[in-house]
Amino acid sequence: MPHALNDLVIDWYAENARDLPWRTADATPWAVMVSEFMLQQTPVNRVLPMYQTWLARWPTPTDLADAEPGEAVRAWGRLGYPRRALRLHAAATAIRDRHRGQVPRDHDKLLALPGVGEYTAAAVASFAFRQRHAVLDTNVRRVFARTISGVEYPPQSTTAAERRTATDAMPLDAATAATWAVAVMELGALVCTARTPRCGDCPVSALCAWRLAGKPAYDGPPRRGQTYAGTDRQCRGRLLAVLRESENPVGQAALDKVWEDPVQRARALDGLVADGLVEPLADGVYRLPSGSPVSA
Repeated sequence: MPHALNDLVIDWYAENARDLPWRTADATPWAVMVSEFMLQQTPVNRVLPMYQTWLARWPTPTDLADAEPGEAVRAWGRLGYPRRALRLHAAATAIRDRHRGQVPRDHDKLLALPGVGEYTAAAVASFAFRQRHAVLDTNVRRVFARTISGVEYPPQSTTAAERRTATDAMPLDAATAATWAVAVMELGALVCTARTPRCGDCPVSALCAWRLAGKPAYDGPPRRGQTYAGTDRQCRGRLLAVLRESENPVGQAALDKVWEDPVQRARALDGLVADGLVEPLADGVYRLPSGSPVSA
């Protein structure tokens, strides 16, 4: 049944795909890589303006690698999960130093870059170089869970069975497989959404195992919800915002003003230092990182 989905989803994508700058014919492999880092856990509408600004400032990996990692953290703004900025800087540095400033085509070489995991390596190889790889993000996993496995949501972590399903579902032709990969992702983002799937608009509704089974409710482990207000993550964001907005090192007093709880504030600040996002200077003085970032 997986191969029966191919033409339906690809034809739907041809008519319904969003016009996004990292999908254009002139998007460079570096542009694709930047988009993939930014889109992790961040919606498209928030990524778009930052993506454009980032590439205008650092149009190549070498441009970013030659900048201080703290500038990458500053430019990341409020995209969230700012360790991604350090990881992208580390990847750019490796590309400059190991690959003459060119994003490597080879999947294994992509996977060896700092901050590049299984998903990102497959996505860049597929979307930038039109290769045949299983690209499994949350949206794709949800589409396969419903259409093929007949369950509402996939497991919390990617399984070997999911990888086999994704591989079996891919068209054999590499270029077609690359289109299929982004088409399934788009279907999950726009139609087969997590909370309110639009089954009436789905091109594969007639083949969907979950719909045909009567849309049985999810009965797996509790799904983790996203919380933010009052968390260490929010505190970290407040502290980091103070440092991003200042061109000079920042004293403790300025950080104290943005979060009342001293214990949580100290814990969040210690975490930022441990993650390499903040560099302590003299007692009670901090700045964004300079020099070579810690690869992650």
